[in-house]
Amino acid sequence: MNKTRMAYFEKDDVLHLAISDEPEAGSVEVSPNITAELNAKGELIGIEILSARAFIRDSVLDSVQAKVLDLVEAKMA
Repeated sequence: MNKTRMAYFEKDDVLHLAISDEPEAGSVEVSPNITAELNAKGELIGIEILSARAFIRDSVLDSVQAKVLDLVEAKMA
């Protein structure tokens, strides 16, 4: 398997993760602003994230807030 490659296109705020060099045969929108790119067999070969800055910011904040809440709850128990 090839190494995952990541490219960020700042002007358009698009993050592209490629996990294969295979050609894209189709794509599926898995959630708003996130598209899974598929090969001819329907296997995942890449992910495209639109509005990447907001997506990453929100994902990191959600993850950190959840961990902080877990730590606070564990400390109070």
